[in-house]
Amino acid sequence: MIKNRLFWPVVITVIMTICLILTMVLYYQNWSKKAIDVDNSIASLVRADDQENETTLKTIIHEAQKSVVQIEAESESGKNIGSGFIYNNKGDIMTNAHVVANADSVYVKTSDARTYPAAVIGLGTKKDIAVLRVPQLVDRKTLSLNPDYEAEIGDEIIAVGSPLGFQNTVTTGIISGKNRTFNVDDQYNYEGLYQISAPITNGNSGGPLIHRPSGKIIAINSAGSNEGQIGFSLPIGQVVDRVNMWSDQADDEELSFDGALKTKDTVNEEQLIQDATYIVNYFYENVEMRDYLNAYKLLGIERQRQKSYQDFRNEYVHIHDLTINNLNTELQSNQKVKITLNADHVSRNKNQVQITEHYETTFIVGYENDQLKILEKNQTSLSTTKKEPTPANDGKQEDSSQS
Repeated sequence: MIKNRLFWPVVITVIMTICLILTMVLYYQNWSKKAIDVDNSIASLVRADDQENETTLKTIIHEAQKSVVQIEAESESGKNIGSGFIYNNKGDIMTNAHVVANADSVYVKTSDARTYPAAVIGLGTKKDIAVLRVPQLVDRKTLSLNPDYEAEIGDEIIAVGSPLGFQNTVTTGIISGKNRTFNVDDQYNYEGLYQISAPITNGNSGGPLIHRPSGKIIAINSAGSNEGQIGFSLPIGQVVDRVNMWSDQADDEELSFDGALKTKDTVNEEQLIQDATYIVNYFYENVEMRDYLNAYKLLGIERQRQKSYQDFRNEYVHIHDLTINNLNTELQSNQKVKITLNADHVSRNKNQVQITEHYETTFIVGYENDQLKILEKNQTSLSTTKKEPTPANDGKQEDSSQS
């Protein structure tokens, strides 16, 4: 009797348990496949195209200077100085026609202190554009051109040139006008020029005008005002087809590189000191920009034999800030310049302690295979300054210590 009363409750309990287990399994499987909708204004899907960083101004300038050259056009009437920029992998340089017109010989000086003879492969008569070729500059890295750029008033620009010899100069500004048209000396017709709020001097002529946000070349700096407060640039889109045609039609075997390569015997002392100072400053600029390979290329052959590139890089890779001061020059015999300066190398250790190493550094700059190089470099440690990181909850700064 008791067994009959217990049978059905047990059966019902088992059935309910099985149903409950099946329900839980089915719910879990369905829940694991279904995404949960969450209304969260903070979280968002990160895509690759959301992570594009605007190129820094210093990086644009550093890369631009690698492709900008100083142009010296010599004729019976004297020497004309201008600028230009490498724009393709053939070693071709774009500049203004008025920079090289009527020249008996043309030389270019690159940012790494090398001098090469150049051949004129294209020269405009009405349009102020010319193209030079230097075989030694084949495959040199260049900035991209943007011939389709449509200017807007207020667009930020960077004008790069070499009006003071090797000293690459940079001026920033905006596009302050469009479609400017005029004639210069009844020879060159300028139409549709950009007016910019950056002055253009004789030495700047032929240099690139760079669009600040993109870092691309949009025009050629071509003319300046008498007051020197504004400049005018020739849009790349007006001339790109013509310069590409000249480049494609040029035959290296038929080109004339008039004049022999300049040697150290032809350099005057004042120019040598100026160029040597530029080399040292450019060396530190490359180190600061972490372009160690470009800095290493400025060293002479013997210096490179003494120190490998990897050892050279390891000497500077930990530095995150670098300053130089008290630079002095001394002309020595055999066309060499001794440069002495103080350099501060700033780094941080694993505990975020700022370490500043103070050095007195001496460079010997001179010619090697007719190219200016850093022949010797020696540095002496003067002192080391340490600065502890400032605690987050304390506005007071720790005292510095020296060792």
